[in-house]
Amino acid sequence: MRNPEIILNTLSSHSKVSDYRYERIYRIFFNEEMFMLAYERIKSKPGNMTPGTDGLTIDGMTIGRIGKLIESLKDESYSPKPAKRVYIPKKNGKKRPLGIPTIDDKLVQEVTRMILEAIYEGHFESTSHGFRPFKSCHTALASIKKTFTGVRWFIEGDIKGFFDNIHHATLIDILRMRIADERFIRLIWKFLRAGYLEEWYFNKTYSGTPQGGIVSPILANIYLDRFDKYMKEYAALFDKGESRKIRNEYTNLNMRTVNRRKKRKAAKDPVEAAALDAEIRQLQKQLRGMPVRDEMDGNYRRLRYVRYADDFLIGVIGSKEECERIKEDITDYMRDRLRLELSAEKTLITHAREKARFLGYRITVKTSDAMKRNRKGILSRAFRGKVRLSLPSETVKEKLEGYGAVKFTEQDGKTVWKPRSRSNLIGMESHRILAKFNLEIRGFYNYYCIADNVSATCSKFGYIMQYSLYKTLAQKLNTTMPKIVRKYRKDKEFKIEYTDKKGNRKYRVLYNGGFAQKQPNKMADCDNLPHVSFPKRSLAERLRSETCELCGRHDKLIMHHVRTLKSLDDKTEWGKMMLRLNRKTIAVCGNCYAEIKEKEHEK
Repeated sequence: MRNPEIILNTLSSHSKVSDYRYERIYRIFFNEEMFMLAYERIKSKPGNMTPGTDGLTIDGMTIGRIGKLIESLKDESYSPKPAKRVYIPKKNGKKRPLGIPTIDDKLVQEVTRMILEAIYEGHFESTSHGFRPFKSCHTALASIKKTFTGVRWFIEGDIKGFFDNIHHATLIDILRMRIADERFIRLIWKFLRAGYLEEWYFNKTYSGTPQGGIVSPILANIYLDRFDKYMKEYAALFDKGESRKIRNEYTNLNMRTVNRRKKRKAAKDPVEAAALDAEIRQLQKQLRGMPVRDEMDGNYRRLRYVRYADDFLIGVIGSKEECERIKEDITDYMRDRLRLELSAEKTLITHAREKARFLGYRITVKTSDAMKRNRKGILSRAFRGKVRLSLPSETVKEKLEGYGAVKFTEQDGKTVWKPRSRSNLIGMESHRILAKFNLEIRGFYNYYCIADNVSATCSKFGYIMQYSLYKTLAQKLNTTMPKIVRKYRKDKEFKIEYTDKKGNRKYRVLYNGGFAQKQPNKMADCDNLPHVSFPKRSLAERLRSETCELCGRHDKLIMHHVRTLKSLDDKTEWGKMMLRLNRKTIAVCGNCYAEIKEKEHEK
């Protein structure tokens, strides 16, 4: 049985060859090791303990269960079950549909995802940043900061209902460009047509990929890769000229300054020299306040493009009329080639001096004429044309309001932000309340840490959260905020002592790491295939050992999973063992598994 690493690396070796077509890849699904690797990759996801439409979870996984799955794939009797449709809230108050596949379908989808990633990762454009290894929102934003220098216009792109409107036949046609294996194609068709159950009513799927499915993100990237390549070709045709021409006014003034310097060098009369010095300073002042190059040069154009999932941003050096034409062209391409519709209210043309929105950031281009000496000591306008990433204050406001950590009052015509207690948390233990605040503060800061204004804006967020914590604990303990601060502040740190399940005394400390700006990920423009590490298949080794980890009996084993360690009962033998080993899994024989299930049922 071939090693999965060898299989995937072999597929990857042809990924960058655009005209290479993959054949006989369906047989990879007959490899048990691929499913063991898939099992290892998905084992820790909390959603695996949520039953699918078959009522099963990842708990109770066996080698025999995987074997039956492989047999059904061999004779193509495998048929994905409908996903369970649930809804999760969106920022705008609406709800996003989420499909929860069964565990067996998750395993097959994970193997499919690994195969597709190996085939397509080297084929994707570097302008795509969503759902890819070693790429993220930060790499997309870093790419904008690096490549959008000097743009005059932004085109903010948003595809209307993208995941729900992917055209199945178009997606299959795109897959067939690289994959010449109809059995594999039939499997993809099965995923797309599996449908979903909503309130136990079956609904067919005629378009889209289920949001929540493991294979959906890679299929979405494969679909939009056609658009990425179209934009690459479009930019190559649009770009024009080597550089903007130098303005005549600047050239004339600069020549005048040079002549005055020559005259000053030859001047012997002190009075004449002083007058020339004053004139040169005045000319230099005018030069520094005057643009060097003609920003309206019609012979110089540039187009830059970055995409994250279904959101994309285009930067244009050119006229607004050209931006309008670009918008029309991409709208036509989306409609005619990909059967998609751009959202009219979200696809905007914005001047670079104003603020475009992308991935929660505000993006502008600086027009500052401030001077800075370069490495050679020469003064230059180093900031002009540079991209600025900003954290909007309204984002801070919305986040704090969502947490219920702030209230707003009007004083002298100004809106004053005041921390408030989060009454919904007072039922939790004090150290867990602190842990929740830390999680929220770190999460918000880690996402916006590359913003140019993060220090000032995020500090306000941190201040409100800090005093909201004080007020929440004061309400819980029925005391005052100053007393809470005095009680828990030690050595300039706010920390709460607690005892863990093992009886050890520990402290939780309120986040005090500051909110300094961090540099964007340097891998933003990485165009090479990264080295992908593979997890050790410890679960497979434990199942194949056929030795019960609880009683030591030699037998076929079943893997017992729990959602969290805190859900374990430390009075049971398996609970003690799992807590001691810090594991959410234990491989047991059939008798021990039946005993565990019986105890759980009694609860």
